Amino acid sequence: MSETIWKHGERKRLIRTREGQEIRLPGSMRGYLYVCLAVVTVILLAVPSLADDSGSRYMTGSPELSAHISGTNEFSPGDEINIPIAIENSGTNQYKIVKSSIINPGDLSNTAKQLSVSLGAADAPLQVKSDPQLVGDLTGSSVVTATFHITINQDAPSGTYNLPVTLNYTYLYTANQYGTDTLMYTYKPINQTVTIPITIKSDVQITAVSIDTQALNVGNEGYVIIHLKNTGYEDGQDAVVMIQQVGQSPLSPTEGNFYIGDYPAGAVANCTFRLMVSSDAQQKTYPLGVVVNYKNSNGVYVDSAAETIGVPVGEKIHFNVTPVKATLSPGAKSVITVTFQNTGGATAYNAQARISAVDPFTSNDDTAFLGTMAPGDIRQASYEVSLDSDATVKEYGLDSEVIYRDALNNEITSDPLKVNVQVVPARSFINMLGLPVLLALIVIGILGILGYFVYSRRVRQQ
Repeated sequence: MSETIWKHGERKRLIRTREGQEIRLPGSMRGYLYVCLAVVTVILLAVPSLADDSGSRYMTGSPELSAHISGTNEFSPGDEINIPIAIENSGTNQYKIVKSSIINPGDLSNTAKQLSVSLGAADAPLQVKSDPQLVGDLTGSSVVTATFHITINQDAPSGTYNLPVTLNYTYLYTANQYGTDTLMYTYKPINQTVTIPITIKSDVQITAVSIDTQALNVGNEGYVIIHLKNTGYEDGQDAVVMIQQVGQSPLSPTEGNFYIGDYPAGAVANCTFRLMVSSDAQQKTYPLGVVVNYKNSNGVYVDSAAETIGVPVGEKIHFNVTPVKATLSPGAKSVITVTFQNTGGATAYNAQARISAVDPFTSNDDTAFLGTMAPGDIRQASYEVSLDSDATVKEYGLDSEVIYRDALNNEITSDPLKVNVQVVPARSFINMLGLPVLLALIVIGILGILGYFVYSRRVRQQ
């Protein structure tokens, strides 16, 4: 212990030992002691600032990943969709060590590094069309989304299915420090599988069992009869079958709805629709869309997935025209007889052939009735035509057409037809008689003259 005493107006420092002995310090020694105390005080005051600059390390943390579908998880058979799967990291770091000599590691132990996500189908009736996706590092309390393209089977049974989601990543398992400037990282690989549920709804699904047509030809209106089966697992109520034009298809519905009422699974409905085929179509099969609107088991009206069917279209009705008698002379009136033949693929009902008489022709009778003409049938039509006297001698082409009705009683006009008429010079009396007749008349005339002379001589001799 120590104490300070005053003697003769000056301060002296005494050091008293445990035994009570007093030790007097010289002046130089006392100054040194003061310097040491000051240095210790400065060091103690500096300790808080050193603690502020210390290193830190988190211990016992690791990633904790989960997955779920972002949005609805209910789908219908035949759907082709993109499923966004959200992966969430809820891992935390439980302890933190702070010390001036610790080196801060570059990674946190709860970060899932180089995360790869893949989706499987398991026993679900679907196909996954996307490859595994690398989404990078996923830190704690973060979410990342991986999107996968899938196709639900057209005949998929309804129900809930669990799809496996495989997560591959590594994380910082340990970080051992050597000395004051070296860290050795140890990473641990993880292969984790979680499942996500999806629900396939029970829907009405349609399949065309067979397709028939009646009088469905290019440029005509006809019928298509579709035998439609419900191949789904839903019993539809108040069902209405509808047909739709597909893109630029020449098939356009004129009566496109057919009510069938109850439509249980496995039932076949026979539906008849009326179609118009454009005149620029060809004899081949064209697409037609079919969909069923029905009330499902929840009492909600919905549409089935659209089915595209192929509808065969027959050949267009064509006519061929051939003049039988079509020669006229200027200033003459004559009858032109023309042959019409149905060279198309359907029957023309109540057909009438019309001819257009234009200058230098005139006619008061330009329409002839042909009647019903099945494919291959031939009919003749006659027209009385007058020709101007100053008409040029040459071949003319008169326009003709056939007006008929199709099987649905629609009036249709055929493509224009050309009737060739030959105009020849007017005949003289001799030309009208012809050379054989003229020779015969000359011979008869000569014989008549000779007979007259013979007869006259005999009469005079008598």
